[in-house]
Amino acid sequence: MRGMTRRALFAGSAAGTAAALLPAVPATAGPKSQAACASYRARYHFTVPDQWKNDPQRPVWVGGEYHYYYLYNPDYFTGGTTAGTAWRLATSTDLVRFTDRGIAVPKDTTPNGDVWSGSAVVDTDNTAGFGAGAVVVLATMEPVEGANTQAQYLYYSTDGGRTFTHHGTDPVLANPGVRDFRDPKVIRDEERGRWVMALAENNKVGFYHSADLKAWTYVGGFVKDGIGVLECPDLFRITAGDGTVKWVLGVSANGKGSGLPNTYAYWTGAFDGTTFAPDASEPQWLDHGWDWYGAVTFDKRDSGGRLDEGTRYAIGWLNNWDYANFTPTIDSDGFNGTDSIVREVTLKRAASGTYYLAARPVAALDSYVSRTVHLGDLEVDGTRVLDYRGTAYEVTCEITWDRLTGAGLQLRRSPDGVRHIDAGVYGDYAFLNRRPTANPDASGRWQESKSPFDPSARRVRLRILVDRTSVEMFVDDGRYVHSSEVFPYLIDDRLALFTIGGRAVFRDTVIREFTL
Repeated sequence: MRGMTRRALFAGSAAGTAAALLPAVPATAGPKSQAACASYRARYHFTVPDQWKNDPQRPVWVGGEYHYYYLYNPDYFTGGTTAGTAWRLATSTDLVRFTDRGIAVPKDTTPNGDVWSGSAVVDTDNTAGFGAGAVVVLATMEPVEGANTQAQYLYYSTDGGRTFTHHGTDPVLANPGVRDFRDPKVIRDEERGRWVMALAENNKVGFYHSADLKAWTYVGGFVKDGIGVLECPDLFRITAGDGTVKWVLGVSANGKGSGLPNTYAYWTGAFDGTTFAPDASEPQWLDHGWDWYGAVTFDKRDSGGRLDEGTRYAIGWLNNWDYANFTPTIDSDGFNGTDSIVREVTLKRAASGTYYLAARPVAALDSYVSRTVHLGDLEVDGTRVLDYRGTAYEVTCEITWDRLTGAGLQLRRSPDGVRHIDAGVYGDYAFLNRRPTANPDASGRWQESKSPFDPSARRVRLRILVDRTSVEMFVDDGRYVHSSEVFPYLIDDRLALFTIGGRAVFRDTVIREFTL
C-alpha cells in the first residue's frame, strides 16, 4: 500500500487536527485536557515509538526471532518534501513484547524516493546471489507521483535483516503503464523451485514467477470488482483440523460502499503455482470492524524454527485512511500508529461445509497477565454496572438466554453512563458500536460494525480486548472479529452489562489486565 507520501496525507498541523477531534473534556476531568496530562499510548498493543506508522510488513523468522518491519515516517511532524516512509524494524520472540531496532530500509537513498509496502523473504538457497540466508526485500517505490511509475525495487541484507542496501536504482519489475502496481507479496514455491509474487493491480492481483528474485515474469491474475482498489495481497497455504489443505488469497479492500467491511477480504481455494481458483466468487472477511487495514499473515514457528502448517499469525494497522491523522496520541504522546494484537489464524469448516478463517489473540498474551478478576455468573435484566474500573483489559464471558432481543457490554463507560462503547448481539447480528464515545469518524457514517449471528443458538461467546484507543471483539471463538479505533476519555473506565427485551446470564465472566 502507499506510504505516508509527498502527496501530503500530512497537511499542516497533525496535532491541530487531533486536538480538534476531541470534544470538550468534562468538568470532572479537571482544568487540563487529558491529552495534555496523561498518556493515550496503548498498554499492551504495539505502537510506533514516535512519529508515524502505517502498513505492517509480513514478519519473517530470522535467527530465532521474528523480524517485524513496518512503514515508518520519521518526518511526520515536519512534513514538506521529506515526508514519506521507510521500513522500521522491531524484533520479538513471542509477538507480544517487541524491541525497537530502528530504520532498516531507509527512504530517499536513491532517486526513487520513499519505500512503500512489499515483503521480506529469507533467501536460504542464495538464489539471488547475495549469500545463503540473505534477507531480501521487494518493495514498491514511485519515482514520479501520479505518472504510472509505481514499480518494484529490491533491497538486501547480509546482517540478518537489520540493515539493507539497495540493489541499484532500476526496478526488478517495471511498471507496464498502469496507475496501481504495488505491494509485492513474495512466497517460495518449494514444489516447483521458484519464487511467486502476488501484486496489487487495481481490481486484480497479478501473479509473477522468478528464479532469482531479480527478474519476474507475469503468468496470470485474479480479478475482483466491487470492493474498491485491491491492496496488500496475501497468498498462503494452510491445513484445517480435519486435514483439508486450502490456499488462501487475501487483499486489503474497501467494501464500505457495498455495505461490506474496509479490512481484509479473503478467498479459500486452490493454487497451482500460477492460477488461483476460489471456492466462491464472493470473499469472506477476516475482520468486520472499521480499523484493521494493511493486514498481513505470516508463518507460525516454534522456538526451533519449525513450521506449524495449521496456524498462521496475523497483524493489522488499527487505523483507516478516511481519518488516518485523527488521534489524541499526537498531542499526548507524540506519535500516530497502533497495531492490533497479533492473532493466531486457523482454518475451520462450518456446518454448511464452507471453510473459513478463525482468529484468536496470540497465546503468549497469557504470559503477561498481571491481574485476574473472576466475576462468575451474572444475571442481567436491563443494565448492570459492575464494580470494576479499567482502561486496558480483556473481558470474556458466555451470554445465554431463553428469550431476548439483544445483549452485550458497555465498555469504557463514563461515570454518568452517557459515554460508552457497546459490544454484543442484537437480533441476527453481532455488533461493535463506538458512536456513544469519542472516535475518529467525524462523518458519523462508520460507527457500528456488524457480522452475522444466529439468534436461535441463544448463546454467544465474547472475548474483547480493550486498550486506551482500541477495541477488538472476538465472537464465538473468533468466527467473526471486529476491530475499531476509539478515543474514550481516560476517566471513562467503568464497565456494564446490558440486555434488551429480556433476561440473560453472563457466564464465567473474567477480566484480565496485562503488564508488558
